[in-house]
Amino acid sequence: MGKPDITTNLQVQNNKKMWEADSIAIIGASNDPLRIGGRPISYMLQRNYAGRIYPVNPKQETVQGLKAYPDVDSLPETPEIAIIAVSSRMVIKAVEDLGKRGTRLAVILSAGFSEVGEEGRLMQEELIATAKKHGIRVLGPNTLGFYDDRQGLFSTFSSAFELYWPLPGSIAIASQSGAFALHIFCSARNRGIGIPLCVTTGNEADINVADAMIDMVLDPQIQVIGVYLEGLSNADKFIEALRLAKQHRKPVVVMKAGRSEIGQMAAQSHTASIAGDDAVFNAVLEEYAAVRAYSPDEFLDIAYMATKKIYPENNAMGVITVSGGAGILISDAAEDLNLPMPELEESAQASLKEALSFAAVKNPVDCTAQVINQPELADQFLSTMLDTQQYPSILAFFAHAAGTASIEAKLRPELKKAVDKHPDHLFVLSIIAEKDTIARYEADGFAVFEDPIRATKAIHHMGVLGTAFARPDALIPFEKKTVAALASTPDEAQAKLILEEAGLQVIPEGIAHDAAEAAHLADKFGFPVVMKILSPDIKHKSEIGGVILNVSSIAEVHESYALLLQRAAEKAPSANITGVLVAKQVNNAVECIMGVKNDPVFGPVAMFGLGGIHVEVLKDVVLHRCPFSPETARNLILSIRSAAILQGVRGKPAVDIDGLAGQLSRLSVFAAQAQDQIKSVEVNPILAVPGEKGCYVADALIEV
Repeated sequence: MGKPDITTNLQVQNNKKMWEADSIAIIGASNDPLRIGGRPISYMLQRNYAGRIYPVNPKQETVQGLKAYPDVDSLPETPEIAIIAVSSRMVIKAVEDLGKRGTRLAVILSAGFSEVGEEGRLMQEELIATAKKHGIRVLGPNTLGFYDDRQGLFSTFSSAFELYWPLPGSIAIASQSGAFALHIFCSARNRGIGIPLCVTTGNEADINVADAMIDMVLDPQIQVIGVYLEGLSNADKFIEALRLAKQHRKPVVVMKAGRSEIGQMAAQSHTASIAGDDAVFNAVLEEYAAVRAYSPDEFLDIAYMATKKIYPENNAMGVITVSGGAGILISDAAEDLNLPMPELEESAQASLKEALSFAAVKNPVDCTAQVINQPELADQFLSTMLDTQQYPSILAFFAHAAGTASIEAKLRPELKKAVDKHPDHLFVLSIIAEKDTIARYEADGFAVFEDPIRATKAIHHMGVLGTAFARPDALIPFEKKTVAALASTPDEAQAKLILEEAGLQVIPEGIAHDAAEAAHLADKFGFPVVMKILSPDIKHKSEIGGVILNVSSIAEVHESYALLLQRAAEKAPSANITGVLVAKQVNNAVECIMGVKNDPVFGPVAMFGLGGIHVEVLKDVVLHRCPFSPETARNLILSIRSAAILQGVRGKPAVDIDGLAGQLSRLSVFAAQAQDQIKSVEVNPILAVPGEKGCYVADALIEV
């Protein structure tokens, strides 16, 4: 589908935000405040929209008490924004008329376009061509529209506003799904969380989620951006939005549907977008200050916590509790998340023991129910913990007790003392209380959660954001190039030569075209050797018995050579056999795997992990877009769960991690440079010998 070139953000030249307008027209305006063309007018009247509202309806003289106009040409001025709520067949004419008047944004609530089939897709293409001709931007079609309650502007027909009006706040939502976005809004409203701005993009024929995100980043009143995605229509724009958000220190919280095969099919039919590989999508988020939520509650937990604007770079959590059981549960959750909970310094432990001899003081710090009788212990315990500078984040569990009027009156002032002394720390309170009580604790500087496990997860995410904000951009400059050897699919030996030219270290090997030549190579490298059938048509040689290990004599070389040719003839009779590869066998090495996938959405993405069960069963791998530096590669390698094996275990020395990092980085650069020619690259295994410098590409497959 043709889309207009979008090279700037959605803010107009006079610095007015795209969602900001002094005049708005409703094409298909209804006198019934419950109809699609009537709800926007009703909502704006109720929220005291200060601009001019122009209903367009040829059959009505007035609409909801406002003067109505028979057509766009009759309007007394050019509306900055127009809401279109007519049948799909009438939409293009409406856009044409608005474009001639100079309207800058059309919000098309009408459905019946690309989401319904080929005829609708063609009509949508014509719609966008018309809009582009006149320079009018389009939100939708098939959208629930947007609202910006800061100006009382509601270009939406959602019934959610029969229940609630938005609360003031600093969170904005950009969503491909209208109904789900308003579900999030209602859930937030129930929790007292303010979302004053929400944009839903529908079919994304022009304006997409990334465009909306960029406008939100540039909005000084918005501090946290929530995103719901089913796929990406413009990956480059999405990455630019993430980059800009990180630059402005504005966290992005993302929910993305389409992880499962069924979910991906639903996303295609719903938004006509490419859902993309889920693991790759997560890797892209990790490059920036973006975190992923997997439920509406988690989405709101993270966004709510992020409004505190405290993102510890080296996060660690201190816990103070009135319940030993709660402390154990919190500790378990923190360990699952790799959220550090270091033991309190010994001198601080001694100080707390002196204050309350029966307290547990390591971390979690259990001040017991005695804090109810001696509220001053709350400040003393918290301040002692914070003075050690060990805990950028504090989680205080006081259950229902802190929510009762009698205890709140004494406890809250003591807690506030500690908060006031350490304003740069993240303070989280887990209590059960009425909304008014919670609001008072929040005013004192606490984020408040009922569930301590959800609180722990939200604290963890603030540390993830802090690390991301501090991390420089990882991608390095590169120039695309054409590799002549990639004109056709290479066999293993050719693939290794290509990678060797790219700077990777290949294991000593040679090609034999008869048994005598194979024996000469084996004698040259020293026994034992590995022998493999060589063919660009056989991707997985081991599946046909095309790899023989531990070949230890000249006689075995002759026998293995004949056996490899026999197996190839029997199991791959049509394959082009280019020889037999003879390679030095490296024993006692740690087998690793690295590779690149040319993702259809994000381009070349590198992968690293340990070989064998670690990649096949445990899927202990890490991904990153290409190209990146050796330093980034080293951080990636050390981030896998089984990195300890590379660093040396059970008395074994470490492998050459810097060598591995250098090879992974060079592979990422090669993949970026040759991305127009390659589909994938797999180096499996790459061998790293403990205690030795260097590592060796033992097998390679390049798909063009």
